[in-house]
Amino acid sequence: MSQASASDSFECDLLLEGGVVITLDGKRRVLDDGAVAVSGGKIAQVGAAAGMRHLRETAGRVVDCRGKVVLPGLTDGHTHLFQSLGRGLGDGMTLVPWLQKFMLPYSKAITREMSVAAVQLGALQAALSGTTMVVDNHYAPTDTETILAVADAVEEVGIRGAIARGIFGEMNPGGELMGVDPDLFTWTNQEEIAITAECMAERPRGGLVEVWPCPENIVYVWPELIDASAEMAAVAGVGWHMHCSEVQDEISFFMEVHGSRPVAWLADRGLLSRHTTLAHAVWLDPDEVAAMGASGATAVHNPISNQYLASGVLHLEALLSAGATVALGSDGVAVAGQDIFEAMKAGLLMHRVASLDSTATTVEQFLELGTRGGAAMTGLDAGSLEPGRAADLVVVDVSGVRHTPWSRPVASVVHSGSSADVEMVIVGGEIIVEDGRSTRVDEAEVSAKAGEAAAQLFGKARLSELAKDWISS
Repeated sequence: MSQASASDSFECDLLLEGGVVITLDGKRRVLDDGAVAVSGGKIAQVGAAAGMRHLRETAGRVVDCRGKVVLPGLTDGHTHLFQSLGRGLGDGMTLVPWLQKFMLPYSKAITREMSVAAVQLGALQAALSGTTMVVDNHYAPTDTETILAVADAVEEVGIRGAIARGIFGEMNPGGELMGVDPDLFTWTNQEEIAITAECMAERPRGGLVEVWPCPENIVYVWPELIDASAEMAAVAGVGWHMHCSEVQDEISFFMEVHGSRPVAWLADRGLLSRHTTLAHAVWLDPDEVAAMGASGATAVHNPISNQYLASGVLHLEALLSAGATVALGSDGVAVAGQDIFEAMKAGLLMHRVASLDSTATTVEQFLELGTRGGAAMTGLDAGSLEPGRAADLVVVDVSGVRHTPWSRPVASVVHSGSSADVEMVIVGGEIIVEDGRSTRVDEAEVSAKAGEAAAQLFGKARLSELAKDWISS
């Protein structure tokens, strides 16, 4: 029985009809005049609109999607929502100075109240950009109350989330080499494990927002904390997250301390698995690429951030060919934005110019990374529009001049799509964005609270030097 003619013995809560439906299903069907029926938070039926019009009679709501595209929700596989207050600061630095002069002082000064305001702003920006799932690496502050408040803030917006609790532990040689502020090493190693376990118990897998362990960076976290994070994740059935091999300096720092390359070290310790999600993973050698593929680990590709900080270019084709999962990330507003449409286009073009080969990437490939890749990374039954999967969808308006003339839907979405086109976002069958506005939170109130928090933070962290109207070279 085909999807379009599957049994109609369900209660249709929502019917999206008449749009171009980019299914990302097994056959990668694109339906010119398609429809998607939602029931009980899941996709019930996908097919030609003509064959599903009878569902109008009993549907809870029918949405006319003519002039629009319906596609799976996007996943942001690596972001820092608490950094939203730092928009526009720190430009023109490489990673280590950016951390030392901007982000680490910012992280040291931010309070729980400031952080929650920033997180809700970032989550709102993500939702309005068509993102239905974020992996949010939150590392300031990291006490239990703050982590749970951050999870609540994301849930209020209505998107799914994995709050990857940043773990520093005790100061160590890698932290000294990278010049990390000792004040960020707040907790003992045992306290870090206990707090993370407590947060994970409060926000387990299965809810809208869960908590993952996140040893912050492979260079400056003690090995036993990385071991513990991997074990906790495996027991809980969730991912664990970590910055790894983002820039060349990190490789030399790590080798100075451990005498091994970072991903090779993870492989030797048996820490690479489908639960392992490494942010950036740019500077890998062929053996490390092979190890990522053999284990099914995830590399989160952050193309805008990697260009902003001039960090390097991910070995995309090699990782995919090896069997690794690759997802897309924004890396947060402080270096990019919360718009995965931008990440798709930036990544698509980045690899072409890096290889001097315009055939190196395709629009289809990057749409898959933003949808199916993210779902595989997070373990969600989503990422494609197929019966039984979570009803996480985005409706994009393509009726305007920017998308005219309309020829190849996938090419137009990836090359010309942006957050400005997002009209409706659905998570678990609930419409959380309609007519480009949040249905869950007061946008003006969220923005006002974030603005107040930013003013307080800039003074406390002494960031005003970075906020000049014009910075001469």
